[in-house]
Amino acid sequence: MDTGGNSLPSGPDGVKRKVSYFYDPEVGNYYYGQGHPMKPHRIRMTHALLAHYGLLQHMQVLKPFPARDRDLCRFHADDYVAFLRGITPETQQDQLRQLKRFNVGEDCPVFDGLYSFCQTYAGGSVGGAVKLNHCLCDIAINWAGGLHHAKKCEASGFCYVNDIVLAILELLKQHERVLYVDIDIHHGDGVEEAFYTTDRVMTVSFHKFGDYFPGTGDIRDIGYGKGKYYSLNVPLDDGIDDESYHFLFKPIIGKVMEVFRPGAVVLQCGADSLSGDRLGCFNLSIKGHAECVRYMRSFNVPLLLLGGGGYTIRNVARCWCFETGVALGVEVDDKMPQHEYYEYFGPDYTLHVAPSNMENKNSRQLLEEIRGKLLDYLSKLQHAPSVQFQERPPDTELPEADEDQDDGVERWDPDSDMDVDDERKPLPSRVKKEVVEA
Repeated sequence: MDTGGNSLPSGPDGVKRKVSYFYDPEVGNYYYGQGHPMKPHRIRMTHALLAHYGLLQHMQVLKPFPARDRDLCRFHADDYVAFLRGITPETQQDQLRQLKRFNVGEDCPVFDGLYSFCQTYAGGSVGGAVKLNHCLCDIAINWAGGLHHAKKCEASGFCYVNDIVLAILELLKQHERVLYVDIDIHHGDGVEEAFYTTDRVMTVSFHKFGDYFPGTGDIRDIGYGKGKYYSLNVPLDDGIDDESYHFLFKPIIGKVMEVFRPGAVVLQCGADSLSGDRLGCFNLSIKGHAECVRYMRSFNVPLLLLGGGGYTIRNVARCWCFETGVALGVEVDDKMPQHEYYEYFGPDYTLHVAPSNMENKNSRQLLEEIRGKLLDYLSKLQHAPSVQFQERPPDTELPEADEDQDDGVERWDPDSDMDVDDERKPLPSRVKKEVVEA
């Protein structure tokens, strides 16, 4: 059934949404190494659920065009990108100084196909931004993206390339103001740092704060210079539940939308804020997490949905499948269909999992103080800034292949700055397959 990517009406707004979904079938093969909590295989599990729930037929399914060196260098330092391109598990012993300099080796290991992995997940996020800029969809989704810790010239927290910053830079070609919202349990430090001194990007991060990676994200960190009050941080404690989370999320984001009036929104949907995450300590249900997506969707502003953290991979796949349904406005049945990863979801084989009975350390008094302080910051921004439009870089042409079409797709426009790199040698594909055990 071809719906042309149009979603069904849902919620009080009842407006159809056209959704573009980016997925590369290779992405699940990349392997950070034995015992490492980050598992790209979760993206493949999510895709399998979407296929068997019948959600793919409601969307335009696109294979991302890999980001090239020059695309990555719009944010990252040239020497860092060159290092990522050249490093392999075999050569890393000869480059110990470089590994240390770029913070690669422990949390961010060198693995087979590392650079291709970065190109793939960044290509999906930038491709989504391009689709939104060309008004070819209302919502773009890249569950492989959302790697929010990467810095201009170093890797951090399992993240090598900051696809979010690259996507926001793309959106800024078309929109005066872009809002970034981060619901991962970890602070979105790389994105905040990149836009800390500008009033064209507002960043809002909801995260665990206090003796927790990456250690940044204090409520008093609000931006600098022209960017003062354009970075907001919502520091939370262990065990936060759906009700407490939305006591903050909805009034704060509602006020942000009113005073900042973004032309586009990027929502990082890190699933390590769910109850029962291997590395997390929050107590959100999948419905509570997805309520953030539903709320952002209700504003009818171009929306880019990205992945992020999430280390209990069966729950990550559940969450992003359900959130894809929310984006589309399609009801998703709790009973899970039979599919190749069905055994991961036992013994219940349901989409939703009950939150635990852990203690919520976020008292009502603390939540009211946080809410009051952030609404006070926002009152200092009573109207959207008037941005002087500079001459902007040329548009990025649509780079991705539509999986629905077998005919050849035109790649980059030769007149754009995103034309194909002729001098770039194709990288040999040597991807270590992850051995999957249910």
